[in-house]
Amino acid sequence: MTIPTSLARAARNAIETSPILQDPAALRASSRPQLRRYEVSVLAPNGDILDSRHIAPALPLFETAFSAFTRGSLIETEAGPVAVEDLLPGDRILGHDGIAQTLMWKGSTQIVPGRPDAKGRYHPLVRVMADSFGMQMPMSDVLAGPSARILKTPGHLRGLTGDAPLLTPVGEFLDGMQVIETAPPTAVQLYHLCLQRHAVIRVAGLEFETYHPGTNALRMVSPTMREVFLKLFPHLSGIGDFGPQCFARAGDGQIDAISA
Repeated sequence: MTIPTSLARAARNAIETSPILQDPAALRASSRPQLRRYEVSVLAPNGDILDSRHIAPALPLFETAFSAFTRGSLIETEAGPVAVEDLLPGDRILGHDGIAQTLMWKGSTQIVPGRPDAKGRYHPLVRVMADSFGMQMPMSDVLAGPSARILKTPGHLRGLTGDAPLLTPVGEFLDGMQVIETAPPTAVQLYHLCLQRHAVIRVAGLEFETYHPGTNALRMVSPTMREVFLKLFPHLSGIGDFGPQCFARAGDGQIDAISA
């Protein structure tokens, strides 16, 4: 006897949607959060450099802490420009005000900008062409990661702060000509930096912020997730050790936090 098409379809739907009838291994795989490898290099109190690798969730909170600068980005130091991958904790990084601070932490991870993650999110890079914001700003093309912020206020956000400087996500400057999005299909190594205090540093003449999670980043995070996050920063004892923000920041088209 031939089974009616409607009954066959109903049976197939039941198998595909019912947790009881599905393969338990497939169910476990689909419920697991996507993980990512994060590499950390930190300055210990005795002056040693401690390197470690961590497996942690591929969530925006974590990824933002590791994805501002691409390999080859030239960071201004007391010894001159140094590629971000060659920096070591203990190096002295020049701020935009000419004051040097010690590099306390460097984090890095790998992403594939042209490949969506389990949530369908892409992580495109942003290329800022030479002289996009004026003479030698930047001095050469700069390829920035998705979490990079520039100390500059675009026209459409000036109503938020007036003439006050604003740390703005680099993606807010996209214009399709001088500042463009790019998504390579292969893995890209990305970096971020923590100094003794939140600061603005120069990369090829362009002013970028060092890492700070922001005042609101951990408010909606569970205690367990907060503990996992803070383990990536072994030189800190708590979220308060990040200190105050040096400038106000823009986030999703609004003020994320005002500097203290």
